[in-house]
Amino acid sequence: MSCFYCKSELREQLTNFMTEVDHCFIIVKNVPSLVCPQCGEVSYTDKVAERLENMVKAARQAVSEVAIITYSAA
Repeated sequence: MSCFYCKSELREQLTNFMTEVDHCFIIVKNVPSLVCPQCGEVSYTDKVAERLENMVKAARQAVSEVAIITYSAA
């Protein structure tokens, strides 16, 4: 798969995902990602993106300010 921006070949790598939802910061560690070695753009497969979305929704309901979650293959 190639980078949307610079067309370099993406590499599989674990990264951290961070988002802010309603003034709550959510960090998911060790997320399987596709990273461009040229420009640094990070992409996710549809399966990983869906899982991240579900994890963020669950974390938002459970915490008020900060959540740090480890992504696991389960």
